[in-house]
Amino acid sequence: MRNVGGVETRELGGQGRRDAERRVTADPAPAFADALLASYRRSVESVVAVEPQIRAAASRLAEIWERGGRCVYLGAGAAGLIAAEDAAELPGTFGLDRQRLPVVLAGGESAWIGVDAATEDDTEAATRAVAALGDLSGDAAIAVSASGSTPFTLAAAGAARRGGAFLVAIANRPGAPLLAEADVPLLLDIGVEALQGSTRLAAGVAQKCALGMISTLFGLALGHVHAGLMVNLRADNDKLVRRAVGIVMTLSGVDERQAQAALAAADGEVKQAVLLSSGARDCDDAADLLTRSRGRLAEALENLRRELGRGAAD
Repeated sequence: MRNVGGVETRELGGQGRRDAERRVTADPAPAFADALLASYRRSVESVVAVEPQIRAAASRLAEIWERGGRCVYLGAGAAGLIAAEDAAELPGTFGLDRQRLPVVLAGGESAWIGVDAATEDDTEAATRAVAALGDLSGDAAIAVSASGSTPFTLAAAGAARRGGAFLVAIANRPGAPLLAEADVPLLLDIGVEALQGSTRLAAGVAQKCALGMISTLFGLALGHVHAGLMVNLRADNDKLVRRAVGIVMTLSGVDERQAQAALAAADGEVKQAVLLSSGARDCDDAADLLTRSRGRLAEALENLRRELGRGAAD
């Protein structure tokens, strides 16, 4: 026996020994890492290619939301978990009502702790889960599948579409059946995975990027992003409270103590606190400014400045 690269190998003669040593000592990691990074770059490029469709989808989702509709996320396996993660972030980031962000995931809640591949084929469960949501005629749905042919996701998307939902579909394979179902089909053509068959890698990166763009532009259209800041965040832990204070300080120019006082008066509502710190008379005045601007802080601040200017002139 001899040690080759830290591995015990039997003594071999001639070419056999050289082949064994090559297999043990060869390090494929740098080349494979380069292939992974190249596939991730293709992932982002695939999202860039459908940017106009993403903007259109986000705009329509905002319209549906403002009319009181829901945004339903549909998926299975890794793609379903990526979709569910996006849905889970929106209440904290943009203060959206969690009850209006249902997730239809193959395997149900158990999928969060372990993907059961068999559930991806359960079309009856998909149809039942969508039916349990009731009337979808005023809602939107986002379906995600790398292959675009996952039975569970196809069945769920079809049921949502037949129920009247506005359907956005994300898939990574050209000609995917899921895309044919959609009002807005988003083909994220990533090419071949570096690790072939693993859809959590380049496909997952592309899906997360596209979903993040859709939901963030959706939040922007609702008026929950101002100057690149999350002005409708839900400050329900210390980190987010500190972030809310920082946002009020940044947008209104007050110090930390004043920002904290404004947030306390506004019961943690960042937009109201910004308006209070910028000259609104009280919370009722701030709420009225936001109502008139449909929650758009930029418009509310402009209206406040005009009112303050008129008051100074009088």
